[in-house]
Amino acid sequence: MADGALSPGVNLEAFSQAIAAIQALRSSVTRVFDCLKDGMRNKETLEGREKGFVAAFQESLHSVSRDLGELERLSNLVGKPSENHPLHNSGLLSLDPVQDKTPLYSQLLQAYKWSNKLQYHAGLASGLLNQQSLKRSANQMGVSAKRRPKAQPTTLVLPPQYVDDVISRIDRMFPEMSIQLSRPNGNSAMLLVTLGKVLKVIVVMRSLFIDRTIVKGYNENVYTEDGKLDIWSKSNYQVFQKVTDHATTALLHYQLPQMPDVVVRSFMTWLRSYIKLFQAPCQRCGKFLQDGLPPTWRDFRTLEAFHDTCRQ
Repeated sequence: MADGALSPGVNLEAFSQAIAAIQALRSSVTRVFDCLKDGMRNKETLEGREKGFVAAFQESLHSVSRDLGELERLSNLVGKPSENHPLHNSGLLSLDPVQDKTPLYSQLLQAYKWSNKLQYHAGLASGLLNQQSLKRSANQMGVSAKRRPKAQPTTLVLPPQYVDDVISRIDRMFPEMSIQLSRPNGNSAMLLVTLGKVLKVIVVMRSLFIDRTIVKGYNENVYTEDGKLDIWSKSNYQVFQKVTDHATTALLHYQLPQMPDVVVRSFMTWLRSYIKLFQAPCQRCGKFLQDGLPPTWRDFRTLEAFHDTCRQ
């Protein structure tokens, strides 16, 4: 390195002494670790070994402290070199001798570093947002989006045979759950899910998308007078009305338009957790009944049972 490159802001003599001080500090630190490595040895008695070890260790620490103080003193004498970053012609600003009054170059460097960090974090945020398949924001319905014709998703027109195969596989997954599929009104499927001897669920589907669920007791009638599934009448029991409300909430939670079969399987897995509706205690309060009702809420992730008020 040429002298002219360092002479404007660096004391070369102090710089050379600082390098020697760094070497001395490294040697002092090495002696400290050598002292710890050797331990107590070369003494006949235990007391003599302890005193010798403590004395040697203290002397090594004093050497480190002395060398460190010397290095700090020399670092203040070295001076600060002018910052030289490849920012094209803006590097000429660093030649201004009155940096404390017009710190344009240092401010420019700070803005450049901040801009790089902003670009990096924006790239990370963009990658995370692109991973989210479900976007419910109302901002998506802008003016340009309203002008464009909406494309019909291909998942809405799945063939009935594919829907039947998905439901059949789910039916085989859960032995304690039986699923009866019917199509009284064309291609739209209706499911009658019987969960053990606990409850029955009427599921109205549009292709593989669940539109409506009604939960009733195991002994309640789920058919109308003409023999069709009753998709409008509520349960006569408050406990199953609560479960119906929670099932509607679950339909809003389990949403993945690109893979509707996964949504149906996840919903059925959540519904299966009600097999112990009257046997599982609340995970928050530990009670079986609260206001005369069992824990009717099931966590979407852990499937644990909670009372409607305890889940808050």
